[in-house]
Amino acid sequence: MAAHRKPRQSPLGGQAGRTAATLALASAATATLFEGSGHAEPRPTTAQVREKVDRLYEEAEVATERYNGAKEKADQARAAFERLRDEAARRTQRLNTARDGLGSMAAAQYRSGGLDPAVQLALTSDPDQYLDRAARAERAADRQAVAVDAVRHELAAVQRLRGESAGRLESLRGHEAELRRQKAAVLGKLGAARTLLARLTAEERARYEAAEAARNTSAGNARTGSADPAAAPAAVRADRSSGGRSGDRAPVTAPAGRASQAVSFARAQLGKPYVWGATGPSGYDCSGLTQAAWRAAGVTLPRTTYTQINAGRRVSRSQLAPGDLVFFYSGISHVGLYIGGGQMIHAPRPGAPVRIAPIDEMPFAGATRVG
Repeated sequence: MAAHRKPRQSPLGGQAGRTAATLALASAATATLFEGSGHAEPRPTTAQVREKVDRLYEEAEVATERYNGAKEKADQARAAFERLRDEAARRTQRLNTARDGLGSMAAAQYRSGGLDPAVQLALTSDPDQYLDRAARAERAADRQAVAVDAVRHELAAVQRLRGESAGRLESLRGHEAELRRQKAAVLGKLGAARTLLARLTAEERARYEAAEAARNTSAGNARTGSADPAAAPAAVRADRSSGGRSGDRAPVTAPAGRASQAVSFARAQLGKPYVWGATGPSGYDCSGLTQAAWRAAGVTLPRTTYTQINAGRRVSRSQLAPGDLVFFYSGISHVGLYIGGGQMIHAPRPGAPVRIAPIDEMPFAGATRVG
């Protein structure tokens, strides 16, 4: 006879099993947590933060130049729209005047009984009176024809201007939408840079600011011609000894004429803050500074870096002369005003005032001579 036994339960069955499973899951989660902590991205160094911030500022400057271009186009579209609107208003007034003239003629005909001039002439028995009325009727008909033609002409002009105004308004709205997009891009890049800097500890922020101060001091030494050669950056020392980068040995000459006026204006702006989208007088972005400098010399430059580079005659680096525009980065996103000795005056970026710096400070992209 078979023995009746209870089936043996697993040691992990029932409540014990559920408890063990819970502990196992918690253990796995803890292990994952520690594993994740072990592989967390290390905190960036101050130098890495500075590199990221510099890159964000460069990207913000690209967006700033696009903003400047969109603003220029929006301003042009707005001015064209307002001109068309004003012209349409003037034409509408002339149309109303012409219509009033036709109304007066119609009222005169009504007062005369509404008879056709030819019928009125047929009823005249006096030959002299007939000839007089015939002459007057002919003149009236001519005036009426002219008035009708004037109404038709003004009506066609008003309709054309209204159509053009609608097109300009649509163009204006498109440029304003692009303006808002580029403004958001600029503010986004600048906000990201501020966020990175805000994450630095007090000690890291002090190191960052010390490095920035050293960078500004180097630029200041280049501006004042510091008597201590060691205080100037290597690029500036090389420029002082050789007249520029290797192979750039053209003699440095004093600017003349309009170039001298542009350089003098730029020097007077040293120390003013970088303000994106600004053209002075209290602050500038890079292309705003060069535009203002050459405006002071009587030369009108376009607003953006990528249009300013085509505003004059291209020159090689070895041919640079004071007053030339020097451009940087592959996207032509930065510009400065060359002053000789391998140096330029430029508005660098937010937080860095208008200053003198070596042109070797950034990747050189080309130069243009204006004036």
